Order: sequence, then C-alpha cells, then structure tokens
Amino acid sequence: MTLDTDARLARRATRRRRRWPRILAAVVAAAVLFALGVALGLALDDRPVPGGTQTSVRTLPPLPQTTP
Repeated sequence: MTLDTDARLARRATRRRRRWPRILAAVVAAAVLFALGVALGLALDDRPVPGGTQTSVRTLPPLPQTTP
C-alpha cells in the first residue's frame, strides 16, 4: 500500500507542527524550575545564623532615698 505525495507531505507537516509545543513547554518548565531553585537558594541564604549576640535591655527601679 502506497501513499500519494500529498498525503506524505501533509503527514510530515503535522509532525513538524507538533514538535514546537513540546519544545516550548520544555523550555518554560526549565525556566520555572530554575526560578524556583534560585528562590529556594535565596530563602536559605537569608535565614538567621544561630548563636549570634543577643542584647537585653532592663529598666531598674530606683532605690528608696534615705535622709541622713
């Protein structure tokens, strides 16, 4: 069974058209994964370092005054 030339050309044209959406979807997916990786890396880098210096401020009440 042989196909005529028009049918073969139409089949090839549809194959070519089907590749671009897959390639585009792969590029978009790769860009999204890259952006998520960068966001995660920045979030991990911004976390506080444990064991740092902690400052505490305390107000002392005045002592009672005595008369000499």
